[in-house]
Amino acid sequence: MKMDIQESIRQKLTEIEQQENVTILHAVESGSRSWGFASPDSDYDVRFIYVRRRNDYLRLNKTSDVIEWQLDETYDISGWDLQKMLTLLHQSNPTVFEWNHSPLIYRTTPFWEQIRPLIDSCFIEKKGLYHYLHMAKTNYREYLRGETVRLKKYFYVLRPVLAAFWITERHCPPPMLFSELKAAMLPPEMQPAVDRLLAKKMQTPELGEGARIPELNDYLERSVTEIEALAEKTDGSRGADWALLNQMFLDGIAYGEA
Repeated sequence: MKMDIQESIRQKLTEIEQQENVTILHAVESGSRSWGFASPDSDYDVRFIYVRRRNDYLRLNKTSDVIEWQLDETYDISGWDLQKMLTLLHQSNPTVFEWNHSPLIYRTTPFWEQIRPLIDSCFIEKKGLYHYLHMAKTNYREYLRGETVRLKKYFYVLRPVLAAFWITERHCPPPMLFSELKAAMLPPEMQPAVDRLLAKKMQTPELGEGARIPELNDYLERSVTEIEALAEKTDGSRGADWALLNQMFLDGIAYGEA
């Protein structure tokens, strides 16, 4: 990543803090760049968690729990209030775990490092499995069933399939990097076909349409069926305790006011 882009993003985060009167606790890349297979013209999907001052949470006229800062050809920048993030964490929202595991961190804090393992402890395997299963099935149905397909969409099915297999085998949130998922979960016989497609995507501004790749389609169809069976048997009872989340919220406010 170019240094000037990193500096520009950090500057924008500082502007957000100053203009919105918030403290940014954690800011990461959340799109294809964090997956490790960005195209040359991919934009920067910057996501952040912020906390307001204590009095802002005690007002009758509530402030929005989302900041949407910029959306153009280069930047897509938005963030969630800590309160919103923790409420979604109680539901084991997969986005929270993905932001927590992004390999591209623009800014973080000691507070976030303290709660990072606590976030993972709130992961509910069954919800994670169904999230990635739904993502894989939807993208497969919409983009990969014809004789001519949108080639980049293979990655939008492969990644959730491999993430689901990670959950079933390791019982924890999957990593963001596609290379890590591929190395751990993709069968060796499928590696060459995926590597060829990956190399093409990373060198091409827009990976267009092409003939379907039968071996990948067969693998994905088999995998979805297998994941569906595994998801049905997976326990969904484990989750976050409200007392833990409430304490994290209070600690976050205290950090922001320190």
